[in-house]
Amino acid sequence: MGHRATPPPRPAAKRLRTAALAAALLTLGTGCATVPGGGQVVTGKPAEGAERVDDPYVRLIPVRPRASWGPDEIVSGFLAASASFDDDHEVAREYLSPQNSWKPGLRPYVTVLQSRIFGPDILKATDEQATVRVTGAQLGTISSDGQYTAAPKDLDATFQLAKNPQGAWRITNLPGEEKSGLLLTKDDVERAMRPVNLYFYAPGRDNLVPNGIFLPVVDRETLPAQLVQALLTGPTSWLNGAVQSAFPTGTRLRRLDVDKDVAVVDLTSQARGGSVERMSAQLSWTLRQLSGIKRFRLRIAGETVAPDGGDSTQPVGGWAGNSPDGRTTSGQSDQTAYLVGASGFLGALEDDHAQPVVTGPAGRLSRPAVAPDYQELAGLGSKGDRLFIAGPLTGAPAARPLLTAGRGARFTAPSWSPDGTLWTVESKTDQSRLWVRQRNRPPVLAAHWGLGGRQVLAFRVARDGVRAAVIVRIDGRLQVQIGRIARAADGSLDVGSFLPVSSELQDAVDLAWRDYGTLAVLGRKKGDSLNLPYLMPVSGSAITSLGVGALGDPRTIAAAPGAPVLIGTRSSNKDQVCRQRQVDKSFSEWICPTPGRDPSYPG
Repeated sequence: MGHRATPPPRPAAKRLRTAALAAALLTLGTGCATVPGGGQVVTGKPAEGAERVDDPYVRLIPVRPRASWGPDEIVSGFLAASASFDDDHEVAREYLSPQNSWKPGLRPYVTVLQSRIFGPDILKATDEQATVRVTGAQLGTISSDGQYTAAPKDLDATFQLAKNPQGAWRITNLPGEEKSGLLLTKDDVERAMRPVNLYFYAPGRDNLVPNGIFLPVVDRETLPAQLVQALLTGPTSWLNGAVQSAFPTGTRLRRLDVDKDVAVVDLTSQARGGSVERMSAQLSWTLRQLSGIKRFRLRIAGETVAPDGGDSTQPVGGWAGNSPDGRTTSGQSDQTAYLVGASGFLGALEDDHAQPVVTGPAGRLSRPAVAPDYQELAGLGSKGDRLFIAGPLTGAPAARPLLTAGRGARFTAPSWSPDGTLWTVESKTDQSRLWVRQRNRPPVLAAHWGLGGRQVLAFRVARDGVRAAVIVRIDGRLQVQIGRIARAADGSLDVGSFLPVSSELQDAVDLAWRDYGTLAVLGRKKGDSLNLPYLMPVSGSAITSLGVGALGDPRTIAAAPGAPVLIGTRSSNKDQVCRQRQVDKSFSEWICPTPGRDPSYPG
């Protein structure tokens, strides 16, 4: 029970024949994936209630070529059949001449186009040969490792065709030839592929880092094996060198069987050289995206293994200690919020009241940031051109100057990574520099900083310590982007590969990591006159408004996993900190009960 999907409108004389090229779509459910409108897929948190990787999907049944079709119709049919991944694009390959070796495989290079492909149009033709052209608006590309990258531009591609001995037209040369992959529309990708996360380790730590990819959905029953095979392949080019895998080099999947809700993962003998515990954590976080799998059993060369010799089956919801959001430190809650009180002190927020913690000059610093271990405090001077450090986090510690910006430059609000490293960007109109300060060492410039020729207004390291979110000025507009932090063997840092997350905001003024898959952003949509708070999935999915009601002039935003999003605003010439009346309801009313400014969470 399907319906017909037709190519773009054609001249009237050809419509009846072109309609025969349509591929039947077999509806297996209503699940859909989202292609980012303006960035790359970095992560997509598999939140409860969100679409699962193995949700029902729409399967395309391709139509085989017919002897009567002209060269333009052959190209149209080939493009339609290319959207089916069944049998390694078997039907699509029937449109090619025997000499053409095109075989994209299950992890093809994909050029993603907007809503439609224009044409095909015959540029020239003889009785035996033809050149056919298609055009369209390219959104981006999906590399063979599944990484989506925004690359908007016009597409203009040509196909070469010739008649075979039976007199039927076939494609002899594809655009790009040996590098040619798939030309798919956004709708094709959303139907045939799914955004998923693979999980790898932050170097030298136990927490995992999500690596988002697009994975073709060929058969729901093969999805568990596809996921594990992708995990064993390793991180995408975007995260390569910035993360590590517990699976030894050469480890492959022997087989994967699912018995009711238990996945039995059998790896090759190379896995014996890896930590069972660390490999299990990677598998647990990756497999939990499949709604039908509740537990898994790990085998190596057919022999069942388990961490510490425990139960042979493990819950996919376990391994909370390896969360990309990290864990609490020093026995304290990571959800304690801090702010600058109205009378000039650093206070801990308790029941809408700020309890003084640090007084004196250190308590009056702007944009205060408390270290994850609560041992130090960083903040800026009143003009934003000086960075200070203070500690311990009690009494009236001295505010020691750490950095002074050059002429016309300002520092971004300081940010801490989980290992106690302090980060800030010194920026002015047309350039920026990233400063990094490790505990008990002087600050140094990052060896490579990917935004050196840009103005950067915010820089926030994720709790996994590997990803960083920024607000950067691109072509006169402030844009949210995400990059990765890679550490060389000599300890030098490469912070780059920044790509946009979403194009829905016209401007952004501040941001914070709410959790490993979501940013809380203050920004402005097209047509809006005020900056408002939004939740922005780093997967590139649609942003959502946060809260209702007046906020005055919101200037800063703070967020943490499971904690209220806090807004520092200016209203009626007074600084106030706002929160939602009900934390667990995204459209709950904003209330502003606390005098103060610049709220933040540790880290």
